[in-house]
Amino acid sequence: MRSLTFVVGTGRSGSTALSRILSAHPEVLSLNEYMASVGSTAFPGHPVGGAEFWRALAEPTPHFAGLLRSGLALPEFLYTRLPGGRYDAVGGIPALSLMVLPHLTDDPDGLLDALAGTVSAWPERSPAAHHRALFDDLCGRLGRTHVVERSGYSTPWAALLRRTFPEARFVHLFRDGPDCALSMSRHVGYRTIIQLREIEDRCGGTPVAELTAEQVRGLPPHLAALLGETFDPALVDDRPLPAAAFGELWSTLVADGVAFMGSLPAERGADLAYEDLLDDPAGELTRLAEFIGVTPDSAWLRDATASLDSGRRGAARTLPAGERTALERACAPGARALATGRGEFRT
Repeated sequence: MRSLTFVVGTGRSGSTALSRILSAHPEVLSLNEYMASVGSTAFPGHPVGGAEFWRALAEPTPHFAGLLRSGLALPEFLYTRLPGGRYDAVGGIPALSLMVLPHLTDDPDGLLDALAGTVSAWPERSPAAHHRALFDDLCGRLGRTHVVERSGYSTPWAALLRRTFPEARFVHLFRDGPDCALSMSRHVGYRTIIQLREIEDRCGGTPVAELTAEQVRGLPPHLAALLGETFDPALVDDRPLPAAAFGELWSTLVADGVAFMGSLPAERGADLAYEDLLDDPAGELTRLAEFIGVTPDSAWLRDATASLDSGRRGAARTLPAGERTALERACAPGARALATGRGEFRT
């Protein structure tokens, strides 16, 4: 592994397309949704042995497992679309298998088995050392040299990632606020997130994972049900949720992202606007490749340009006037943060 880069942002900002583009580069190990998959359990505050580290990678991610048991599959769940996979929603899909490994290989079960034998035998060491060793191992198996991790809704991980990997570079990816927020409002994952954030607000900011039984009993039934082993998918699909609520989420995440980027040395950070990527894909991807440390070869740029879909722009303009105004108002703080913070990382 010659370099390690994390793409952080709100999600619903062209980030999945960016992972696909990066995966097509012959030098890049594209870790798609790695942080979203392994979560905090893979970052304990103490050294662990290989077997314990492997359990954090191989056990199902609790939140995603709950969605799957309830009949809600995110479009990002690549494993569920593979024919003949060993794992299913009932028994649970390993964290690495759900979105990470199918992005790297057509045989995620085989790669999982190969990794299990290697990683489980590793000695006790810091979580950071384990993650670096895993990235190195995958680079060796797949013939890649530069690691880029990209997860949706990843801005909240940024500070932890910087502490854990002080050598890492960061790309802040963002999209027009109203368009991004409207996309969030139509996505199962973000519709769940907005309600989990409501639960935490009602419980005085206590993280969902730390709620007491008494706090759960005090929630409205439609929110308490989301914390069960399974729940009615209509609670996510059908509950009316105003687009402006997602605009407020977008503003919070973008402002946090701008503040984080402002804390970095200029050489460690780069920004990337989805709209700029659509307007000038060759130029923006060349800049991104040079920041990561790989060659922006012409064939890769040509194929990447052809893969981008500009039809996702301007969706928020189709909303009724009142709803659009409320959404734009909710996105205004984030837009101001971007206007103030952009520029330093446009090298």
